[in-house]
Amino acid sequence: MREVIDKTVTSILDGARAEGRNVLLDPEGFALLDVMDIAVPRHHLIRSASDITPQLLSTFPGDRIVIKVVTDHILHKTDVGGVLTVPKEPSVVAAAVQTMERRFVGHEVAGFTLNEYVHHDSALGAQLLLGMRWTDDFGPIVTLAPGGVHAQFLAENLRPGRAMAIFSPDLTPDDKIESILSGDAIALLVTRHERGRDARISPESLAQLLRKFLDIAASRMPHDISEFEINPLVLTDRRPIALDVLVKLGDGITPQPEERPLHKIKNLLEPQSIAIIGVSQSRNPGHMIMDNILRAGFNPDHIHLVKPGTDSIDGVRCYPSITSLPGTIDLFVVSVAAALVPEIVQEIIGSEKAESLIVIPGGLGEHSGTEDLEQGVRFALAEARKSEWQGPIINGGNCLGIQSVPGSYDSTFLPEHKIRSSPGRPAPLAIISQSGAFAAARSNKLANLNPRYVISVGNQSDLTVGDYLAYLKDDPGVEIFACYIEGFRPLDGRQWLAAAAEITASGRSVILYRAGRTAAGASATASHTASIAGDYSVTHVLAEAAGVLVADSLADFDDLTRLSCYLHGSTVDGWRLGAVSNAGFECVAIADSVGRFYLPAFSSNTKQRLTDILQQAGIDSIVGVQNPLDLTPIMGDEMFAAAASGVLNDDNVDVGIVGCVPMTGALNTLADGDGHGESLSRDDSIVRRMARLKQTTSKAWVAVVDGGALYDPMAAALEEHEIPTFRTTDRAMRILEKYCRSRLQVAASRTSSAVEPRL
Repeated sequence: MREVIDKTVTSILDGARAEGRNVLLDPEGFALLDVMDIAVPRHHLIRSASDITPQLLSTFPGDRIVIKVVTDHILHKTDVGGVLTVPKEPSVVAAAVQTMERRFVGHEVAGFTLNEYVHHDSALGAQLLLGMRWTDDFGPIVTLAPGGVHAQFLAENLRPGRAMAIFSPDLTPDDKIESILSGDAIALLVTRHERGRDARISPESLAQLLRKFLDIAASRMPHDISEFEINPLVLTDRRPIALDVLVKLGDGITPQPEERPLHKIKNLLEPQSIAIIGVSQSRNPGHMIMDNILRAGFNPDHIHLVKPGTDSIDGVRCYPSITSLPGTIDLFVVSVAAALVPEIVQEIIGSEKAESLIVIPGGLGEHSGTEDLEQGVRFALAEARKSEWQGPIINGGNCLGIQSVPGSYDSTFLPEHKIRSSPGRPAPLAIISQSGAFAAARSNKLANLNPRYVISVGNQSDLTVGDYLAYLKDDPGVEIFACYIEGFRPLDGRQWLAAAAEITASGRSVILYRAGRTAAGASATASHTASIAGDYSVTHVLAEAAGVLVADSLADFDDLTRLSCYLHGSTVDGWRLGAVSNAGFECVAIADSVGRFYLPAFSSNTKQRLTDILQQAGIDSIVGVQNPLDLTPIMGDEMFAAAASGVLNDDNVDVGIVGCVPMTGALNTLADGDGHGESLSRDDSIVRRMARLKQTTSKAWVAVVDGGALYDPMAAALEEHEIPTFRTTDRAMRILEKYCRSRLQVAASRTSSAVEPRL
């Protein structure tokens, strides 16, 4: 049966190509849907009004008929009067066709179709858009969204991540389709009973429709089909019926991802030898790179400088040329004027002098006059890849460099004292960023953490963000992968997502900020599918489905990275939130921002424990035991910490939030200073007590210090103890909810019969 279907589909597509068309005509599109067992209206092709007869019209049910112009030059016929609905009377239908004939004089019209008028509801949820398109980032994707004339408006105005469901035949496991639909607003609207109305379609039937599209996308895109859209797909009482279909043909080519020797990333990240070209006696960027490499602890005897006319610089040996370097170097850092880069890279490749390169400046095709050199570099690299050696891998150009704790080197050209005042504690974190400035800013903002890797990828002339994630996913020293991505190389998004899904499935975290949020590609496409499911939307939806923490802002990226680092060993077993604060407004703010969380009643044992604490503090007459627990500004350090411990360790609580408005005189919330006797470093201070509390529970929880700059030291001190600390309650609640949603989604996926992503 599958062979018959494939032959029929091929025949339909080949027939259009034989006529020199790259778009199927309406009857051909309907024939394709019929092969896929998707219902279409009864229809008939006529050449002119003279073909209309009473006998022909009698074959159509109902008292109305829909007339459409048939041409491959007009894709959205409704916009130009190419669709008319009229009474099913021969004279009226003939007059309508004659009107269309006059309207489209000068157009290449193949005829007109008479179509059954399908009675259907025009309310939200009665019409769907089901489409597929090829994306350069991820390959084929299938989109389910609101349909009809308001499709684009609804997609643009519904909440991001809920306005549409997006699937990939390569990345969406077959047994996860139903669960993804259960989180989509439109799918829920059409599959649930609502206000006395039966569900318009069952979840199983909707999933089966999607599987048909996913099968076609997997087997036919992009070589046979580049775009395929049903809009609208109306959900009638009988069955879903496709009223209109658009199919654009492909160019016969299926892009293939480039293959690179990714095992050589080990040479790049853990080199045994490093060469640098571009180091001068003065403090130029090359010299700063050498200083940072030495400062990070790399053995100076294994550093080689290419510097003719000089024996050594700061005790590091110099060589007169690239070819005079001893043997093959693990890592070659190129820090020269941009115009010199292509020639130098080509020489390194030609002489087989390095297994990996970091190219700091741009230059490969980025400057006028370097096009031929760029082509020479790419040719040399391609030829080397065919050899047993396979050539080097290249990071950059236009990158800041790389910091690698396992490699004991820092190849950036920024002064260490500009980034952090101390090395920070080791963190199981890898920062992968296309922007060097972004990577530097994150290193500074996370100065109390020392990431295992900070990788500035640059313009991805060779190595990609997907390459790094695919390699580092197997590094046991990395638990959190924080990625800033401006754009993927062709099909690299698919590799990145596959690696991300594997990472999250193992219980580790991936954080993503995807820059460039315009609806890229919409102007070059025929369907609504591309404009409502632009590159950013596709990335956002597919990444969240893979368990990735997608940051909506740069500030969210920082918070999610800190949260993931500090809580990676904690448990998140559910949505039951335990909350405590010493301010009434914070308790109200917690309740107002509860979101997906809910606030359970405390267990009887916890209620008694908290009652005793309130009595000891002398505030039991003004405060009741409830969740959130309001401790009032009267509560001192010891009792505050005891109450927080009681809440967090309650059996009914899964995660927690501890808010502190620090201006109260009852708590030690100030750093050492004149005019007061407080000290955050005292063993009995609230900071030290909360640090000990962190050690007594495995549950995920966050702190809030709602105060001005005077209390920055308190917030910093809490973070020194790896307690995620926010400055407002609503932000803490929002970020914690996003984090918990990802953790619980992954946990649920791991307990079900998971299927590996198909590649």
